[in-house]
Amino acid sequence: MALLDVQNLGISFGGLRAVDGFNLSIEKGQLYGLIGPNGAGKTTIFNLLTGVYKPNEGIIKLDGTDITGQRTIDINKSGVARTFQNIRLFKDLSVLDNVKVGLHNNHHYNTFEGLFRLPKYFKIEKEMNEKAMELLKVFDLDKEADYLASNLPYGKQRKLEIARALATDPKLLLLDEPAAGMNPNETKELMDTIRFVRDNFEMTILLIEHDMKLVSGICEKLTVLNFGKVLCQGDTTTVLNDPEVIKAYLGE
Repeated sequence: MALLDVQNLGISFGGLRAVDGFNLSIEKGQLYGLIGPNGAGKTTIFNLLTGVYKPNEGIIKLDGTDITGQRTIDINKSGVARTFQNIRLFKDLSVLDNVKVGLHNNHHYNTFEGLFRLPKYFKIEKEMNEKAMELLKVFDLDKEADYLASNLPYGKQRKLEIARALATDPKLLLLDEPAAGMNPNETKELMDTIRFVRDNFEMTILLIEHDMKLVSGICEKLTVLNFGKVLCQGDTTTVLNDPEVIKAYLGE
């Protein structure tokens, strides 16, 4: 059974058909890419998958459970986490506390326990600090744990956003143009990090990306969108050599 199964997904904004008859099946552990020209509907699909938008039609199943149209917070608790094309961090919080925000999905103490600093509060805070530091080490951010998130270099802010998403313990990680704004060295480092996350966290990853070197280097399968419709789907090498893809996406 596919981890993510999307059938006939569609949404319109006024008279604009932004996504039309979108189908997608991703197996557990796959590293899958979603590509297409600007305005093709890629981020709209991410917004549908995460409950930002409710589809006009179609079904979204995660690990066999229908999550179509659920609230964003409920979809996240079901096991879907994401990053954004424009980085969204709590910039006035520390690097460590940004990751701990994600950990609150699975670590709980009530207001009374927190206000009066009861033993459960200290136990959970200790567990979260340890888990957050483990995640920061994966992304080589542990030395900056006490920095304000806003003081990190751009590339490290990208990494921190992925670390915070992983802190929610997702089944499916959605990365919206994770290499946007990165230089070649940062992009190569990010590719290695994404592979590490997939292999060591047993994570299923769906990413939107315009960097073709990144896509061809790490994605096993691709879906190409154009004007909200699937233009081509399949193995990465086959898709990137498809004449229609070259014409629509690469402009050749």
